[in-house]
Amino acid sequence: MRRPTARAYTASAAALAALLMPVPAAQADTAAPSAAAATVIEKVPYAMDSSNQAAWWTPVATYKGRGQYTYFAFNEPGSTAATHRPAIARRDPDGVWSRLPLLDRSGQQAEFPDDNGHNQPSVARDGSGRLHVFASMHANAWRYFRTEAPGGDVTDHAAELPDQGQGITYPIVTTAPNGDLYLAARVGAGADQRPGKLYRWDNATARWSVVATFAGALNRSVYPDDLMVDAAGRVHLLYEWAKAPATGFRHQLSYLRHDPATGAFANSAGAAVTTPVTPGTSDVIQELTAGEEWSIDNAYTGPAVQSAKLTLDGSTPKVAYRYRSADSGGNFRVYYAYPSGGGWARQTVYAGGQTAAALGITWDETDTKRVYYVTGSGTDRVFAATESGGTWTAQSAAPGVSADRLAVRRDSDGNDVLYLPDTAHNTLYYGRR
Repeated sequence: MRRPTARAYTASAAALAALLMPVPAAQADTAAPSAAAATVIEKVPYAMDSSNQAAWWTPVATYKGRGQYTYFAFNEPGSTAATHRPAIARRDPDGVWSRLPLLDRSGQQAEFPDDNGHNQPSVARDGSGRLHVFASMHANAWRYFRTEAPGGDVTDHAAELPDQGQGITYPIVTTAPNGDLYLAARVGAGADQRPGKLYRWDNATARWSVVATFAGALNRSVYPDDLMVDAAGRVHLLYEWAKAPATGFRHQLSYLRHDPATGAFANSAGAAVTTPVTPGTSDVIQELTAGEEWSIDNAYTGPAVQSAKLTLDGSTPKVAYRYRSADSGGNFRVYYAYPSGGGWARQTVYAGGQTAAALGITWDETDTKRVYYVTGSGTDRVFAATESGGTWTAQSAAPGVSADRLAVRRDSDGNDVLYLPDTAHNTLYYGRR
């Protein structure tokens, strides 16, 4: 179904900014506002359900054909206030939007119960133009939909996945340069452990297979955060650990790299590791700090990680993450991390107040790293921070838009495509900057 071109506008406004010194301790100063970069913002012309909010998801895919195409996977309102219906909003290079509902086996739009933080969709486009969506799973059997060909209906293909009957949570997916897909998810619903597994879609044969159980340990659960594939085809994974079976607060943010050409896994220094890795053998980006405990109490107030995202500078991983330390006043501050000297160096990006469980990071030829985050309050809540000479400067990334969640993907033209849910008003926005 074709829809008229959505109204677009270019916004440039002064916004509250934080200038934060790059120190390993969680200390920073707030500086004067700086002017926001020009951002194109469009309201997606379809109603969004308030359940469309998560930190781990990968709900954006882009493709360069005759121009840039964008695909937003999102939750539409369901038949009741406690349900939602997944769909894809597709934006073509002319700015025209169209809607692709996810269809169940009866041919009706699929509908699932709301479960904030779990039942949200991830999307990718393979090298043959097929769209793949993983939706609404919290320890559920596969809920997987895809098209048979470009432009086709998005239908139920759950039977094609390995590990049938297993409980799947936190599916994140990305496209490799050769058109294959890689998928990471937490698999299983055991009380004693819930490991992370990596899967591959072979675009030539149109088949899924298991690559490996990449992380797992007794009394621990794995929380996938992000994955990307570099130009050489190596898969880069970002994930957190928690006490089993589950909790809203995690620990030991970690990194892992897989080379499909050899089947080997390695850490950020290139040293081989044996999978599944454990908390003790992982390449840990954020180690435990004073007062940090492994707890399944969702009222836990101690140090913890909550959400992280990954980008690549060539083949080098760069990471943005939120961490609450003992001296942060209960706030989750935003940090930037990168490999250095066989370990990880860290900088404080934002420490000016509470943040939401929503992050993005991209690598730009001019700005180098761009870290996106969402503040816990304010008129403009989505900010983009860049670093120069050791100082981080933040600008409003969506002036005038009251978005409270965020996802970011960089397209092949070098634009940051922003996915901006406003859950208070059931509205989804498209941004480009």
